Amino acid sequence: MRTRTTISFALAVFLFTGAHLTAQMAVAPPGAPSQVRELPADQQVIHALSRLTFGPRPGDVLKVRSIGLDKWIDQQLRPERVDDSAIEAFVARYPTINQDQGGLLREYAAQQRERREMRREAAGSGMTRADSNARRRQMRQRSNSRREVVTQLQSSRVARAVASERQLQEVMTDFWLNHFSIFAQKGPPEPYYLADFDRSVIRPRALGKFRDLLGAVAQSPAMLFYLDNARSMADSGRPTLRPNARRRRGGLNENYGRELLELHTLGVDGGYTQQDVINVARAFTGWTILPPQQGGGFIFRPQVHDAGEKIVLGHKLAAGRGKQDAEDVLDILSRSPRTARFIATKIARRLVSDVPPKALVDRAAATFMRTDGDIREVVRAIVTSPEFFSQQAFRSKVKSPFEVVVSAMRALNAQPDSTPRTVQLIAFLGQPIYGHQAPNGWPETGESWMNTGAILNRINFGLAAAAGRLPGVDIRALPSLDDVRAASREAQVDAVVAVLLNGMISPDTRAVLLTGEHPMLPRAGNGAVPDVASASAAAAESAAQAEAEMPTMDATAAEQSMTRRDARRPNVNAAGRRGARQGGVAGNLPPLTGLQQIVGLALGSPEFQRR
Repeated sequence: MRTRTTISFALAVFLFTGAHLTAQMAVAPPGAPSQVRELPADQQVIHALSRLTFGPRPGDVLKVRSIGLDKWIDQQLRPERVDDSAIEAFVARYPTINQDQGGLLREYAAQQRERREMRREAAGSGMTRADSNARRRQMRQRSNSRREVVTQLQSSRVARAVASERQLQEVMTDFWLNHFSIFAQKGPPEPYYLADFDRSVIRPRALGKFRDLLGAVAQSPAMLFYLDNARSMADSGRPTLRPNARRRRGGLNENYGRELLELHTLGVDGGYTQQDVINVARAFTGWTILPPQQGGGFIFRPQVHDAGEKIVLGHKLAAGRGKQDAEDVLDILSRSPRTARFIATKIARRLVSDVPPKALVDRAAATFMRTDGDIREVVRAIVTSPEFFSQQAFRSKVKSPFEVVVSAMRALNAQPDSTPRTVQLIAFLGQPIYGHQAPNGWPETGESWMNTGAILNRINFGLAAAAGRLPGVDIRALPSLDDVRAASREAQVDAVVAVLLNGMISPDTRAVLLTGEHPMLPRAGNGAVPDVASASAAAAESAAQAEAEMPTMDATAAEQSMTRRDARRPNVNAAGRRGARQGGVAGNLPPLTGLQQIVGLALGSPEFQRR
C-alpha cells in the first residue's frame, strides 16, 4: 500500500501543479502585443469570476456576459452601489456579533468579576458544595458567550463569501484580514475585539485608501491587544508628556512596531533597521485600550508615551509631541514607494499568479503612488491588465481550503450556512478561520497547501459534498443536472463538466470521471467509490511526519512567538494530515455511484481545485 500511495501522491502533485493543463496555460508567445487579452472572451468571463469572486454560482457566466465583462468589473469595484440586502438580513440574525463591542466587553468583565468572587467564596466556609457546583455550572454557561462570538464570527464570514453580491469586496476583505492577520486565541478578550475588527475596521475600507485602512487597524483594540501594543509604554528614564504622573510597571514592546514595518507596509526587505523598529515602537507608546469594564475602546495615554525625539526611516519626529508621532509614522509608511511595491505585489499575487509579472507590479505600484494609496484603483489596474487575462494566469492559482469550501457551495447553489459545520470543514482542510498563530497570515501560494493528506482530503471533501455532507447542498436540487439522471455515464460526465468545470477538462480527469476510479482511492469494484476512511489512512502512512497541532496561546507565549523567526513558518498542512489520520473530512461515506460519484470526483479534480 505504501508504494501505491507514494506513486499516487506523485501523480496528484503532477495534477494539482497544473502540468496537465497545457491547453489552458500555454505561455504567451514572445513579442505578443502588450494590451491584447490573450484569453478568448468566454474564458475571460470564467477567469474573472474565479478571481474576483469566490467562484461562479449557476447562471453567473450568463449574467456577466449579458452585463458585459468590463462593466461588471466596474460594478464590483463599486460595492456601495450593489444591493446586498439579502446577505445583510441573513447576517443580522447572528445575535452575539451584532452587539456593540463595548457591551460585549462589559459583559465579559462582569463574568470575570463573578468568577473571582466565586473563587473567594469557595475558599471560605460560606458556600456549600451544592451551591459551589451550581455557581460553576452558571459560570460555564456564561463563559460560552466567548466561544459563541468566535463561532458566529467564523460562520458569518463564510456566509458573506458564499452569498454576498459584493463578491470583490468579500475577496478583498478576506485578503486584508489575512494581511492584518489576528489569532483569535491570543487571549480571552480577543474574540470580542475581532467582531468589531471585521465589521467596522476591515470590510468598509477593503477598497478604500490604504492610509485610512492602516490607521484604523493601528487603533483597533484587536490589533493593539494581539501585538501587545496595548501594554507598551516608555521605558523608565525616558521622558513622557506627563513626567509627574505615576508610572505603571512595564516598558517598550516592539511587536507591533516590527510587524507594522515587516508585514503591514514595507515588507521584510523594506530597508529599515532595528533602530527604526525601536523608534516606531516608541512612537506608538500610549496607544492602548480601555479596560473591558469601560468598553475596551482605543485610548491614547500621554502619561506613558515616550516624548523624546525619534528618527524613523530618516524622518525626524520632534520631542514633546504625543499621538501625532504615530500618525506621522503611518503617513511616512503609507506613502513609501517600498510600501507601494509590497502591497501591489501581494494583491497581484492574490489576484493573478503566485509569481506576478514584474511589469504588472511596477504599474500597480505606480498607481498606488499616483492615487495616494487608492486600493480600488490598484485593484482596477491589476484586474483589467493584459497580465490578468493572460494564458499564464488562467487556472494558475491553487485554492486555499476556505476557497475550496466556499466555491463548492457557490457552484452547487447552496444557501449560506448559519451553523458551525461549514467552518469546521474549512478548519479540517487546514485553514481555521482566525486560527493562524503567527501574524504573517495564511500563505497565498499554492505549494504551501499541497501534501499527501491535504490533497486526499480535498478529494474526499468533494465526495462528501456530493453525498450531502456539505450544509445546504443537495445535488438533486440542481436543475441543470436534472435531465441527465437517467442518461448514459458519458452524458452525465459531459453535464457535470459543463456545470462545475465550465466545459474545460483534461483527458486524465475525464478518464477518472468516466471510470469512477481515482489513483488515490482504493478500488471498490462496479465503478463505485468506497468508504474513504481506508484511503485517508493509507495517505497518512506515507505523509511526512505530522506537525504539531495549532496550540492555544496565552499572552506570554504569543509575545515570544512574534519575536521568533521560526514562528513565521506556517503550519498549514497539520490539519490536512490530521484529517487524513482521522478518516477524511466528513467521516465514513457510503459507496457513491452514478451522478453523485461524478459530481464528487469533479469537485475533487485539479480543475476545480484551481482558480
